[in-house]
Amino acid sequence: MSVNDVSEVQVTGVTWESDSSAVTRWERACLLTDLFPERGAAALFGDVQVALFRLAEDPADPTQGGRVYAVQNLDPFSAAHVMSRGIVGTRAGVPTVAAPVYKQVFSLVTGECLVAADKTPKGDLPPDLTTYPVEVRDGVVHVGLP
Repeated sequence: MSVNDVSEVQVTGVTWESDSSAVTRWERACLLTDLFPERGAAALFGDVQVALFRLAEDPADPTQGGRVYAVQNLDPFSAAHVMSRGIVGTRAGVPTVAAPVYKQVFSLVTGECLVAADKTPKGDLPPDLTTYPVEVRDGVVHVGLP
């Protein structure tokens, strides 16, 4: 499963992408209905763990509701694969996830660490999360992998 950035409506579904130029393959993650709004889910593609997040529908702005984002499941501050257990929220209108261990806040759009909570990443891990493009085609969530 996975989660990622915003973009365009396609004839076959909806695409939310960060940098689709880096995509070498699209992997089926799950049915859109398998993802609960405001909750994370983990998916494993070979040795790549991805955290997927589906946003809640927004009756005031239907173009923003139900988007799916994909980020790495590895929390760089705890070095545990737990991001799918994070808390979904927003900061200045940007969808975010708070890491479940030390509560760092990351943008689901860019992966940028917005709040480090006085911690530093473990080892040589970068502080930001990798994001993955997401497509929803005929009700099936696909994640773009490098």
